[in-house]
Amino acid sequence: PDEGAGHFARCVTTVHEHCPNTTVEVLPADFHARRDCIRTLCDAAPEVYNHNLETVERLTRDVRPQASYERSLSVLQIVKELSPDTITKSGLMVGLGERIEELHQAFRDLRAAGCDVLTVGQYLSPTLDQHVPVERYYPPAEFDELAEYARGLGFLSVAAGPFVRSSYNAADVFEESRRRQRAPGASP
Repeated sequence: PDEGAGHFARCVTTVHEHCPNTTVEVLPADFHARRDCIRTLCDAAPEVYNHNLETVERLTRDVRPQASYERSLSVLQIVKELSPDTITKSGLMVGLGERIEELHQAFRDLRAAGCDVLTVGQYLSPTLDQHVPVERYYPPAEFDELAEYARGLGFLSVAAGPFVRSSYNAADVFEESRRRQRAPGASP
């Protein structure tokens, strides 16, 4: 009935009880954007709540048939409403056929939803015939440009590169985000 939120919450609570100095980042499903489920997990006080958008709005149905672009944004927004000090994080894959302006729009949508941290990495198809094919490989310079654009939107931290994944340098990203979050005049 709680879509697994209670189990996530118990895991977070147990880690905090046994290892109080451990930073916990959760990466749950969207819980169908059910506020009660998200609250259950937020009440356990994970330091980072990660929910990946994965791709741009136009490609969501093809890449994530069980998901919804708007619902994923809603999850992040609900987390921020329920737990404003929790660092929110999301990631996107590139190389699926998206356009740069669509990525920029996704970044803006994430910031509008209260997302603090962004990761952007190259999509790599697990198989040649059963998964969405790679449409394009981005050169490192384009990842740098995407990161610069995203930083300009006010993300606390941005990691972008061919091998970046949502857990990429998670400890460093958390520390940078927390430091910037606590800085005088911080806006996110």
